[in-house]
Amino acid sequence: MGFSNILALCGGLGLFLFGMKYMGAGLELAAGPKLNNLLEKLTRNPVMGFLLGVFVTACVQSSSATTIMCMGFLNAGIMDLLQAAGVILGANVGTTMTSILIALDVSWLAPVCIFVGALMQMFCKKKVQRYVGQIILGFGILFQGLHTMSDSMSGLKDIPEFQHFIASATNPLLGFAVGLILCGVIQSSSAAVGVLQALAMQGLMPMHFAAFLICGINVGSSITPFLSAIGAKNNTKRAAVIYCVYNVIGAIIFIPICMLTPFVNIYNLFTSNTVVQISMFHITFKLVTALVLLPFVQWLVNISYRVIPKKVHENAYRFAYIDSKQIDAPSATIRQLYKESERMGGMVRENLVLAAEGMLNNDVSQAEKIRETENVINFLNHGITDYLVQFSGHSLPAHVPQLVGNMFHLVGDLERIGDHAINLLEKTEQCLEKNLIYSEEARQELKAMYEADLLLFDRAFSGFLCHNLTEQDALELHHIEDSVDNMKRNYENNHIKRLSNKQCATEPGIIFVEALHDFEKIGDHADDMVFIARKNAQISGGIRPPVLSTDPA
Repeated sequence: MGFSNILALCGGLGLFLFGMKYMGAGLELAAGPKLNNLLEKLTRNPVMGFLLGVFVTACVQSSSATTIMCMGFLNAGIMDLLQAAGVILGANVGTTMTSILIALDVSWLAPVCIFVGALMQMFCKKKVQRYVGQIILGFGILFQGLHTMSDSMSGLKDIPEFQHFIASATNPLLGFAVGLILCGVIQSSSAAVGVLQALAMQGLMPMHFAAFLICGINVGSSITPFLSAIGAKNNTKRAAVIYCVYNVIGAIIFIPICMLTPFVNIYNLFTSNTVVQISMFHITFKLVTALVLLPFVQWLVNISYRVIPKKVHENAYRFAYIDSKQIDAPSATIRQLYKESERMGGMVRENLVLAAEGMLNNDVSQAEKIRETENVINFLNHGITDYLVQFSGHSLPAHVPQLVGNMFHLVGDLERIGDHAINLLEKTEQCLEKNLIYSEEARQELKAMYEADLLLFDRAFSGFLCHNLTEQDALELHHIEDSVDNMKRNYENNHIKRLSNKQCATEPGIIFVEALHDFEKIGDHADDMVFIARKNAQISGGIRPPVLSTDPA
């Protein structure tokens, strides 16, 4: 096997990996939002989560991609770890689809698929048609890469040392180690199994050794989720632990079985084609392990918590005051809703202060904290909104539906202010990344808008909570919001003058104008809160709602 064969092998492997990724990306673009919605909404039952994991991974051709998708939902507080565990089990089974396609030997379609897919990508005008073209093109590239790999390995038949090694290779630990390293380097279990199948096409991969290689490959596939979890939140790391534990347990089950029993010989009863046998064993490994562990999903979650212990800040992803068991007691529920909204408002204010102060001081040291808090704000926004809808469906006293409606709008305004705080943080990061600096005059203008926004927010939110915002207070706060709008217009004009006088560079100036827009929108949402607070005061006659007497659980 000469240098040209090695180059061909590397090129074929590159085509295989690219084709698999390109095809999966096309499938995700064509149906990605729907797949995301399925994962988000239909995973309450671990069995349903398992089936969805199988389906989604069979579509996107990557268990790592599905697992990383789950990590995103975990970060956002949309999915809990128990739900994610079921999906991860299914993802491991769904990843066998690539080996099935290879076993079906449809490589003769590769040139046709490349031609048709390329034409669709180049000449179709509709996005969906281009996505379909991407899927077809990726499919063709994948099998063209497999064909190239297989041809490049044909020279191994002429090397006596390699033939002797393969013929005598029975050491399970060696096979496991080689598979582990192979997958660790390639970063894809599907591609690593594809390499084994390419060898098998040349008659160079006996099934008794391939079984141990596959065990190592599956454990090695855990490396990708672990790399994705570096620097991520703890639940993301736990998802990676679950993914790893799944495959390690599979190896613990199958290595002794393959060592001590003639298990792999069973596949000879179905087919003599080693390529198909490798695919069948890969499926057996994944499916049996999943069926063994599916009843013990909670146990997998508990293991992940032992490896990555729970920290105090993780408790933020829950209701601190709302108790769904008291939903039939309107007076208690409305107090809980006020306290939970107060908690959310406190987080929004903190983020606004940290983001705005960071912008004024060119400081992003609080970026991680701001983003963590924003995720909790989003969780509370979804949770409180869903609870308000559920609560409004009950028989309520005359004034309570109005309070519920007002709170519904307030929670939305709080969430949007939190989004603008994130926008400010991202602008500060952009300035630091590109070493952009505001002029001192521009910095003072941003500070003036921020201070006006904060005053408006504090008084509006306090008025909402206390039901004591008078007509005179509301008029005064509306004037503050008008002043924020005037500031934006005046500061934009000042900015144009600074640009004309060469006192300010263009690039930081663009970011400055965008920041003015964010501060203006924050003022708009705070002004909406003034309107809501005034309506609350009118409904209650200025009487403050009673607060909970207990601290959050």
